[in-house]
Amino acid sequence: MGRSGLLLLLLLLLLAGPGVGVAWRPPKGKCPPRCSCSKDSALCEGSQDLPESFSPTLLSLSLVRTGVTQLKAGSFLRVPSLHLLLFTSNSFSVIEDDAFAGLSHLQYLFIEDNEIGSISKNALRGLRSLTHLSLANNHLEVLPRFLFRGLETLTHVDLRGNPFQCDCRILWLLQWLPTVNASVGTGTCAGPAALTHMQLRHLDPKTFKCRAIELSWFQMVGESALSVEAFSYQGEPHIILAQPFAGRCLILSWDYGLQRFRTEDELPAPSVVSCKPLVLGPRLFVLAARLWGGSQLWARPGPDLRLAPMQALAPRRLLRPNDAELLWLDGQPCFVVADASKAGSTTLLCRDGPGFYPRQSLHAWHRDTDAEALELDGRPHLLLASASQRPVLFHWFGGRFERRTDIPEAEDVYATRHFQAGGDVFLCLTRYIGDSMVMRWDGSMFRLLHQLPSRGAHVFQPLLIARDQLAILGSDFAFSQVLRFDPDKGLLEPLQELGPPALVAPRAFAHVTLAGRRFLFAACFKGPTQIYQHHELDLSA
Repeated sequence: MGRSGLLLLLLLLLLAGPGVGVAWRPPKGKCPPRCSCSKDSALCEGSQDLPESFSPTLLSLSLVRTGVTQLKAGSFLRVPSLHLLLFTSNSFSVIEDDAFAGLSHLQYLFIEDNEIGSISKNALRGLRSLTHLSLANNHLEVLPRFLFRGLETLTHVDLRGNPFQCDCRILWLLQWLPTVNASVGTGTCAGPAALTHMQLRHLDPKTFKCRAIELSWFQMVGESALSVEAFSYQGEPHIILAQPFAGRCLILSWDYGLQRFRTEDELPAPSVVSCKPLVLGPRLFVLAARLWGGSQLWARPGPDLRLAPMQALAPRRLLRPNDAELLWLDGQPCFVVADASKAGSTTLLCRDGPGFYPRQSLHAWHRDTDAEALELDGRPHLLLASASQRPVLFHWFGGRFERRTDIPEAEDVYATRHFQAGGDVFLCLTRYIGDSMVMRWDGSMFRLLHQLPSRGAHVFQPLLIARDQLAILGSDFAFSQVLRFDPDKGLLEPLQELGPPALVAPRAFAHVTLAGRRFLFAACFKGPTQIYQHHELDLSA
């Protein structure tokens, strides 16, 4: 028994009056075996079960070295007048919900030097008069969140002598300590190793990383796809897929009744490799970049109309497009289409009147595989990856793109994607053979941060989902890897694998948020498009 518990017990015994120490038998029932009873108090030692038949007016009860294995709900309903309840040196290990139900007058609860390893979150429910609580010197490694909820009268709490594991499960306690108007003896950490013997009150809750995410499978969209893009039209999120084998650009929207994605519209586009949407007020444009038959621009003048072909795009320059991107230059929307043929050229198409027309040819004869629009130093830039040389960075100057620099030590890069974090610009470079790379802009060039094994990769795509900066490294030969950016380290670190079902030759990823839910789309070249739902997990719960 703790020293404070002994003092309080003696105090109450003294208050019992001149009859203390004289055996007293309650008017109803009798003093249970192995118990010593006075008028207002009882001390039981060595009892195999929880003693009963006490006077309903009993004020103080002490249980020492009993054989009780657990405290069940309503264990003390027959003694509702208790003001003090003490347990010491008992063998029970579990305290269930509502174990102290009915003890609305209880002020002192001492559960000390027992073998308790688990206490339910509602075990103390209803103790609205409790002022002193001791859970000292037990086997408690964690305490359930909300254990102290409703205990507004607490003035003293003793948690010392427990082997607390100071991980995410203890975070709520650290956050509770500065909010309570009670003196709390917290004790020390027994683990993990880095925090052993550390005082709980000296731990900083901000250093705990107790939020995790999970991507779980949600839905499948039949037919393979090479690209996927998210866009908002008329206030609703949409997804558009380039499906070359089905010969179409497929537009999906959310069905609020079925709680699934459904087909809203489609446009015929044989051998399509990219479907790039552009929304200008009520008008929707879709650039369909095709390997054969010429690339086209489709338009929907209003929400109640269907998409219709509007314009053939640069038929003499775009011979084998491989990628298309949207960018804004001098306040005007433009498309850049990367061309992978020897005779064609990557082309910048900008709006001029009702249509989009070639503004500039870039990088002729280099068989470009990817284009990425980004902003550096407050100016538009364009990064082109090709099969013939290292990625080349262009900057917008004087109404046209001019070559600025290339990416050092970056051979055989198939595609590039960028993201921003902490004021820095990072670059994800995809390599089919060799290691994919992560680089950071230093003000004059991109410099290598780290490399990731990526045999068979065609896509290494960053995505900002909720508060998480993710990057997904897709592979044709292994599970696709999801990585999360750690702002403290400035690096991407492994989070999880995508699947099952496994992605079959993934080529692009996109995410969309609707109705408070977040979804990830994975376009696959040799299998159906898979949709995953993003979940946030609280590890401190």
